[in-house]
Amino acid sequence: MKLQQLSVFLENRPGQLGVPVNALAEAGINILTMSVADTTQFGILRIVVRNWLRARAVLERAGCVVKVTEVVAVDVPDRPGGLAQVLRIIQDAGINVEYMYALRSRDRADIVFRFDDPDAAIEVLKTNGLEVVSNDDLFDSLPRE
Repeated sequence: MKLQQLSVFLENRPGQLGVPVNALAEAGINILTMSVADTTQFGILRIVVRNWLRARAVLERAGCVVKVTEVVAVDVPDRPGGLAQVLRIIQDAGINVEYMYALRSRDRADIVFRFDDPDAAIEVLKTNGLEVVSNDDLFDSLPRE
């Protein structure tokens, strides 16, 4: 139930975000979700796509430096306190959240998490009745590329 996320390293200057986004667009690859983090010197574009192997090849051909990371998408209860509940479960299990960001979804509140121990996080979440979203769940509702 882990997803493969592509992290693309970018110089922090005008136009650099367009390089990977345009390369994926020209290849007909749809970005399901993304996040951008920056520092003074560089940025990191984090993306989840249906075919990460193909996307990685496209990005590398475009001259991008790409790293593959395992992340976990969780169906967070869409109500006040829903995220707090999930974070409390993770915290009580001693699992660290390195970062998180929202996931495009039609009728749910899904969050992508990068945990220090994704396998332990998945086990704890399932044990506590939370849904870990699979690749099929994410991509079956979207048009084919």
